[in-house]
Amino acid sequence: MHFLYVRVVKARDLPPNPVTGSCDPYVEVKLGNYKGKTKHFDKKVNPEWKQVFAFSKEKIQSSIIEVFVRDKEMVQRDDYLGKVVFDMNEVPTRVPPDSPLAPQWYRLEDRRGESKVRGEVMLAVWMGTQADEAFSEAWHADAALVHGEGVHTVRSKVYVSPKLWYLRVNIIESQDVESLDKSQPPQVFVKAQVGKQVLKTKVCQTRTTNPFWNEDLLFVAAEPFEEQLVLTVECKAGPSKDEIAGRLVLPLNTFEKRLDHRPVHSRWFNLERFGFGVLEGGIHLRACLEGGYHVLDESTMYISDQRPTARQLWKQPVGILEVGILSAQGLVPIKPKDGRKTTDAYCVAKYGLKWVRTRTILDNLSPKWNEQYTWEVYDPCTVITLGVFDNGHLGENSGAAGKDSRIGKVRIRLSTLETDRIYTMSYPLLVLQPSGVKKMGELQLAFRFTCLSLANIIYLYGHPLLPKMHYLHPFTVNQVDSLRYQAMNIVAVRLGRAEPPLHKEVVEYMLDVDSHMWSMRRSKANFFRIVSLFSGVISMSKWLGEVCKWKNPITTILVHLLFCILICYPELILPTMFLYMFLIGIWNYRSRQRQPQHMDTKLSWAEAVISDELDEEFDTFPTSKPENTVKMRYDRLRSVAGRIQTVIGDMATQGERFQALLSWRDPRATSLFIVFCLIAAVILYVTPFKIIALVAALLYLRHPKFRSKMPSPPCNFFRRLPARADSML
Repeated sequence: MHFLYVRVVKARDLPPNPVTGSCDPYVEVKLGNYKGKTKHFDKKVNPEWKQVFAFSKEKIQSSIIEVFVRDKEMVQRDDYLGKVVFDMNEVPTRVPPDSPLAPQWYRLEDRRGESKVRGEVMLAVWMGTQADEAFSEAWHADAALVHGEGVHTVRSKVYVSPKLWYLRVNIIESQDVESLDKSQPPQVFVKAQVGKQVLKTKVCQTRTTNPFWNEDLLFVAAEPFEEQLVLTVECKAGPSKDEIAGRLVLPLNTFEKRLDHRPVHSRWFNLERFGFGVLEGGIHLRACLEGGYHVLDESTMYISDQRPTARQLWKQPVGILEVGILSAQGLVPIKPKDGRKTTDAYCVAKYGLKWVRTRTILDNLSPKWNEQYTWEVYDPCTVITLGVFDNGHLGENSGAAGKDSRIGKVRIRLSTLETDRIYTMSYPLLVLQPSGVKKMGELQLAFRFTCLSLANIIYLYGHPLLPKMHYLHPFTVNQVDSLRYQAMNIVAVRLGRAEPPLHKEVVEYMLDVDSHMWSMRRSKANFFRIVSLFSGVISMSKWLGEVCKWKNPITTILVHLLFCILICYPELILPTMFLYMFLIGIWNYRSRQRQPQHMDTKLSWAEAVISDELDEEFDTFPTSKPENTVKMRYDRLRSVAGRIQTVIGDMATQGERFQALLSWRDPRATSLFIVFCLIAAVILYVTPFKIIALVAALLYLRHPKFRSKMPSPPCNFFRRLPARADSML
């Protein structure tokens, strides 16, 4: 998209006001109906503004550009100091990578443009595109009605997620812990806090002044480390009363960073007691920052990054993802403005550590962004998420009370894209509301996945999705859920401190913060995903029934013939199976999916959902119902049902991955599998079946010394296959 740029650098030798003897100058750039103003300076005849104005070429309705220099007055009308006029036909065009156009000094003219007046202004005027370096920091004519701090939120920005670490604190033991009640030994536990994260050890089973725990506590920390680890040793003084026996505060940057599972040295620390200084007793700790894990801040079903925290463990990128966020069509009006409803839309894309935000197009239900962004791809079995939002922080009074409304979201799994092919797609923007599913418009995208190393991509398909520490020393399900929630909160807080901020409601929506919550609709959708998987088995059983009933005599005779051959030559069973799968994969190539999938309302069971189920899905957690008993039971039911829902979804995912082996949804994975099937068929044809069975049995019954804790290549390949969870709303 083309823009007219006007760079206002500075002015000199401006005439002072004859009454006040001073000059409070500012510059006004006028192009037809659009006006842009710089800030004014108090009592300065040689001001410097260094500001750029951008006017969309599509909306230019004037043949001249006027640059006015004025003197701001508090009471009466601003004084006119002079102007510079440019003819649109004489404006030069600049195309990067040309160097920026050098600004020049221009003498100011009087109102009629007949003579020169005192003073000069330094300007540069050129026609350029969005690729211009000045574009991101320019004042846009589209945002002329935005005031105050809101003007910062209309510009496009790139954000980087904070670098997250897992902090592992192993609390071993403590010595000389005394409670206020000297009559009996204390019951001791340790409370640890990092920022807003609070964890406790179990109460030591034995009453003693030297308690022993040897318990791991896990936290999420972000660089730069602003929080501290605060440990308090506490004694049970009653059923609901605890007393502090000692306290310890440690900066996080003092802890060792480890890259693997090597042991970390433990240390004794002195405890402090309020008002008593350093105690004789201490606490024995083993703490480290884990660099070998990937800190999960998003669901593993839609993961966009799997690299470990420590940069030295990163591999080379295997591809490049280019995304063009073109436009949106038919957006639904969101908020009232001047007696009507309108939408101020912007788009956010998240992949890996990099978040991008397009500029906000004001008061437009069919905005055009035409912005392009690039990401390095370290693993093709990842998902990019794009969300469209209405900017709620533009008015003078919006402040912190304003919220950016959700318009819709799109997810694209990179492994489903053909290499080096440019896709231009229009995706529906669907959002679930208490009244039901609603189409909010369409998002038009262009994207391409470029392969840098096909050998590395093929190599990745046989390796685990996450770093090896997740498999050698795995976390429990509860720890994963808790740590992901903490990581998401930290990312939301840090991105909310950027300028302009990426607000919490945006980050939570992009990271699927509520994906684990109970929903009758989602549970039904997952159930019917499983049912659809068994439809193939049911169809097979019906076909066998038809064979038995001789409905098609030719088919039945062929099945009898095949059965007799396999009985006579049992070594042909396996190669025939692999050969058939190879032929089915080749046959399905014709009906392969040509375009990446989008949100499917039918699959998500969003079209047939009833109002009562939606009311339950949009209920708060904990529930807002007043009765205490109902509240406790209802929350417990939702928590348990949420886990069941996840298990059902995982079962459906495994079955859909089996389908993906031959469906060409991931073209590289299917290619690898059918090539493997062909090779396996050939090998099994030429190798006696007894040898195959013997080797398989020996491999299966091999000694534990010859087994690895890491998942096998077939398991890794299977886990990387795409499922239909990407299309779940």
